[in-house]
Amino acid sequence: MTIIAQLSDIHLAVAAPGGDDRSGPARALRDAVSAVLALPERPDCLVLTGDLADNGLPAEYARLHALLSPLAMPVFALAGNHDDRAALRSVFTDHAPGDDPAAPFQYAVEVNGVRLVCCDTTVPGAPHGELDGARLAWLDAVLTAGPDLPTVVATHHPPFRVGVRFLDEMGLREPDAFAAVLARHPQVVRVISGHAHRASAGSIGGVTAITCPSTYRQIYLDTGRPGQAAYTGESAGFAVHIVGEDRSAVSHFVPTGGHRPLMQVD
Repeated sequence: MTIIAQLSDIHLAVAAPGGDDRSGPARALRDAVSAVLALPERPDCLVLTGDLADNGLPAEYARLHALLSPLAMPVFALAGNHDDRAALRSVFTDHAPGDDPAAPFQYAVEVNGVRLVCCDTTVPGAPHGELDGARLAWLDAVLTAGPDLPTVVATHHPPFRVGVRFLDEMGLREPDAFAAVLARHPQVVRVISGHAHRASAGSIGGVTAITCPSTYRQIYLDTGRPGQAAYTGESAGFAVHIVGEDRSAVSHFVPTGGHRPLMQVD
C-alpha cells in the first residue's frame, strides 16, 4: 500500500513593505501541514498540484519551502497557472531536469512501488491549460517506460468539466488527446488535479480523475450562471490517495483546521 497526500492551490503570497496583510494563505498552509502530520499513518510522499504561489515570486516559493519543512517525506511540486516555472525550479531543484528554466516543469518518480507522473498543463501568461504535442509525447513515453507499476498522473488543470462555468472556461483545452494517451496505459489508476478549489470527481480515458480542495479558499458551486470567482465558507482541505499493489486506488478528502484528538467508537 502506498499513501500519497495532495495539497493544492495554496496561493501563498508575500506582502510588499507597508502593504496589506497576506498571512491568510500561510496560516491555512500551517493548518494543512498539521493535518497531514496528524494522519494515523505517515504518507509516503506529498504532491503539490499547482498554484503554490499567488504571484510566482521567488520569495513566495522560499516561504512555501520553509512552511513545508516539518513534513518528513518527499515533496513533489507541480506548476499551476499562478506559478512561474523558473522561480519554482529555483527552490524545488531535484526533479525538473533541463537547462531551460521556462520549459515545462514535469517529471516522473517512483514512490514505494507506485509511479507518480507530474505533467505540466500550464500556458505561461494564461489561466487555461493545454497539453501540446510535445507534452503528450513526453507523457506517452514516460508511461510506456513503466507499464508494470500502478501509476498516478498529476496535473494542475482538471481534464474534465467540473460544472462551474468560471472554472470550465479556464480548464484544460482539448482533453481528448490526453484521454487517448491514458487509454493506452492501463497501469494508470488515478489522475489527480487542482485548479478547481473544491473536491470533485470525474473520469478521463477510462481513469477516475479527481480535483483536490484548496488549502486556502473553496470556490462556490454555482452550476447555473455565467461564472466569476465566488468563494464559500466551506472547509479547506487536502486529498489522500491510497494505491494498492493490485492497482486498486481510493481517494479521501480531509478537512483542515480544528482537529480534535482521536476518539474510539465502542
